[in-house]
Amino acid sequence: MTLLPNYLENGICLNVLANSVQNAKDCYQAAEGHVVLGVLTKNYPSDEAAIEDMKLYKNEINNAVSVGLGAGDPKQSSMVTRVSKVIQPQHVNQVFTGVGATREALGQHETIINGLVSPTGKVGLVNIATGPLSSQTPATEVPIETAISLLKDMGGSSIKFFPMKGLTHEEEFKAVAKACAENDFDLEPTGGIDLDNFEEIVKIAVDAGVKRIIPHVYSSIIDKETGDTRPEDVAKLYEIIKKF
Repeated sequence: MTLLPNYLENGICLNVLANSVQNAKDCYQAAEGHVVLGVLTKNYPSDEAAIEDMKLYKNEINNAVSVGLGAGDPKQSSMVTRVSKVIQPQHVNQVFTGVGATREALGQHETIINGLVSPTGKVGLVNIATGPLSSQTPATEVPIETAISLLKDMGGSSIKFFPMKGLTHEEEFKAVAKACAENDFDLEPTGGIDLDNFEEIVKIAVDAGVKRIIPHVYSSIIDKETGDTRPEDVAKLYEIIKKF
């Protein structure tokens, strides 16, 4: 099983949540495999339960698993590291301070590990205090270029810019995209992305010259009654990313 997400030739791959193995299979097919399916550690009572379940996902979707925190919850950081070590997924979501431990645990450099940084309201500056303890302290605002270098030092693959609240932080996002392009780093816009703003958000990253982009589209395409991500919406997103 491959450890790298199945990017389109334009370097874009979707990230959506899976509510069950069947839902994951349906969404995987809807995107013709150009997607990683988020499975949240927060939804499991123990490492063992998460690992047992994620192994089922792995086998059905060619390892296109994205081990998730759960709404960026820093308290899940250690569990994500422990589970990822066993699962060896294509993608891992991690708070900024958990990236180094996760890369070390994986023991390889192919799996994509993002590092969560947050908007500050200031163009060019991001908050890297997103860990279990640091998130409880005043923000640590650093230039986006510094954040990228720190993540590279720790073995990270990409910036997870969260919570974006759609296009609320558009100018900040443009600066992040520019820095990722200039420093050959991947970008994962996350938070408040829906079918209406998706194309514009991805276009900002593409126009900046970012080589690999994994946009996260979560709650906006989830069926409120079943909890499933709607495969028909994944198909719509897939049609959009093929345009680029």
